[in-house]
Amino acid sequence: MRTSPASPFGRKVALAAAATGLADQLTIEPADVNNPLDSLLQQNPLGKIPTLITPEGQTLFDSRVIIEFLDAKAGGGVLIPKGDARWQVLRQQALADGLMDAALLVVYEDRYRPEDQRSPAWVARQQDKMARALDYAESHYTSPPVAGTLHVGEIALAAALGYLDLRFDGTWRSRYPKLVNWLTLFRQALPAYDATGRQP
Repeated sequence: MRTSPASPFGRKVALAAAATGLADQLTIEPADVNNPLDSLLQQNPLGKIPTLITPEGQTLFDSRVIIEFLDAKAGGGVLIPKGDARWQVLRQQALADGLMDAALLVVYEDRYRPEDQRSPAWVARQQDKMARALDYAESHYTSPPVAGTLHVGEIALAAALGYLDLRFDGTWRSRYPKLVNWLTLFRQALPAYDATGRQP
């Protein structure tokens, strides 16, 4: 898999591989999305990470597609349940993915846009999305995760919270005690969480 150590979406896939017992089949190779000479641009025309290259040479992107692939390799219904529960899990994944998207956009605004071109109003809009997503997660997604039954919604949420710790100094923690406790339980249920994290 082509990714970057700080990518929350790459971490999400790595956690999914660990949860399905497929981590030893996942080779992680760094990718530099800012380098026009990086082979990532030939592997994925969007130039985005994560990108997975299967043993057969097929290229898969983005994280949702890769996780569907891992779920199928694990026998199906492991990360993404079948039946009505599927939609609840996919909704949780969508919320967490949206939280990561908004957080990344805030980081990119500061990192890549010249100071005189930055839009405080636009940043505030992304921060509002982040706050609403966290409010929703605090109210709906704090049931204790259980080792061996982790699904993609929980995995995505853990990756999102980890990214907020990395890039926003964990400021979310003072407002969302249920999510703080939930993430502690998730770390216990999936030790790969700490192994896949990058220090600030």
